[in-house]
Amino acid sequence: MSDRASTGVAVSVVVPTRDRAAYLSVTLASVAAQRLAEPFEVVVVDDGSRDAEVARVAASAGAACERHPVSRGPNAARNTGIAAARAPLVVLIDDDVRAPAGWLAALVEGAGRHGWAEALGGPIRASLEGPAPRACGREPAPITTLDHGRADREVEAVWSANMAVRRSAVERVGRFDESVPIYGDEEEWVMRLRAGGGRVAYVAAAGLEHRRAGDDARLRSLARAEYRRGRAARRSGERKGDAPSVPRELRDLAGAVWHTGRRRCPLGVAMVAHSGGRLLEVARRSPRGPAESPARGPTGAPGPR
Repeated sequence: MSDRASTGVAVSVVVPTRDRAAYLSVTLASVAAQRLAEPFEVVVVDDGSRDAEVARVAASAGAACERHPVSRGPNAARNTGIAAARAPLVVLIDDDVRAPAGWLAALVEGAGRHGWAEALGGPIRASLEGPAPRACGREPAPITTLDHGRADREVEAVWSANMAVRRSAVERVGRFDESVPIYGDEEEWVMRLRAGGGRVAYVAAAGLEHRRAGDDARLRSLARAEYRRGRAARRSGERKGDAPSVPRELRDLAGAVWHTGRRRCPLGVAMVAHSGGRLLEVARRSPRGPAESPARGPTGAPGPR
């Protein structure tokens, strides 16, 4: 008897969250509206929220809810969700996404077409709502995005805001590493998967929106988040051995400052914050200071989130 037949569930959607009930309610509403012919389940993992609001939102949406008494981090929440999920295909999303009605069906169909892939993911598009700052259109979105084009293809990595994994792959490769800090945390598992011969597929039709709303969409909040993301991206690059040289980091910072001033682009401040975070991480980790740090190779892409 197949796993699907024994559980009655074709796919499990796992949503780690903490103290973001307002975002979660939008996410769960969009998941509940999915048009999928086969049965699916939703598992929310409350990673140590300070009140019961997350559990209430999950219950209202008809989702199962697993809870950590204290926060253990996103990879721990993913592991808890995967352990609680019943389906052979587990879809991981963030608590701040909104999925169109055909998203889950496209991802499940992609998993069927690409039987060779042990992890899959689709486009992640930025959605800045409410009091978002003006952008000139030349700067990257200050939030995790993913776009590998309009056709399915094999890729090196996909992000956990929109990521499916086969349970067999988790059993083969192992759980997500709970010691890896936030930003780049899921990337370690994907790297381990690929090192063990696993492959990753991009499913072009399985796109969703990655949201920032309310005060989170204001420039100050976006810049703070990009600063944290910049520090984490530098740490991730150092772990992988492809962190850029310090002169390159300085050039990137100068370019971000030039862009902000020359284009009169408010959102460019977030670019400056990202580059500043990367450089501060270099300075914090090197007793010699950033000017004397050795070159490490070509520029890496900003880390996830």
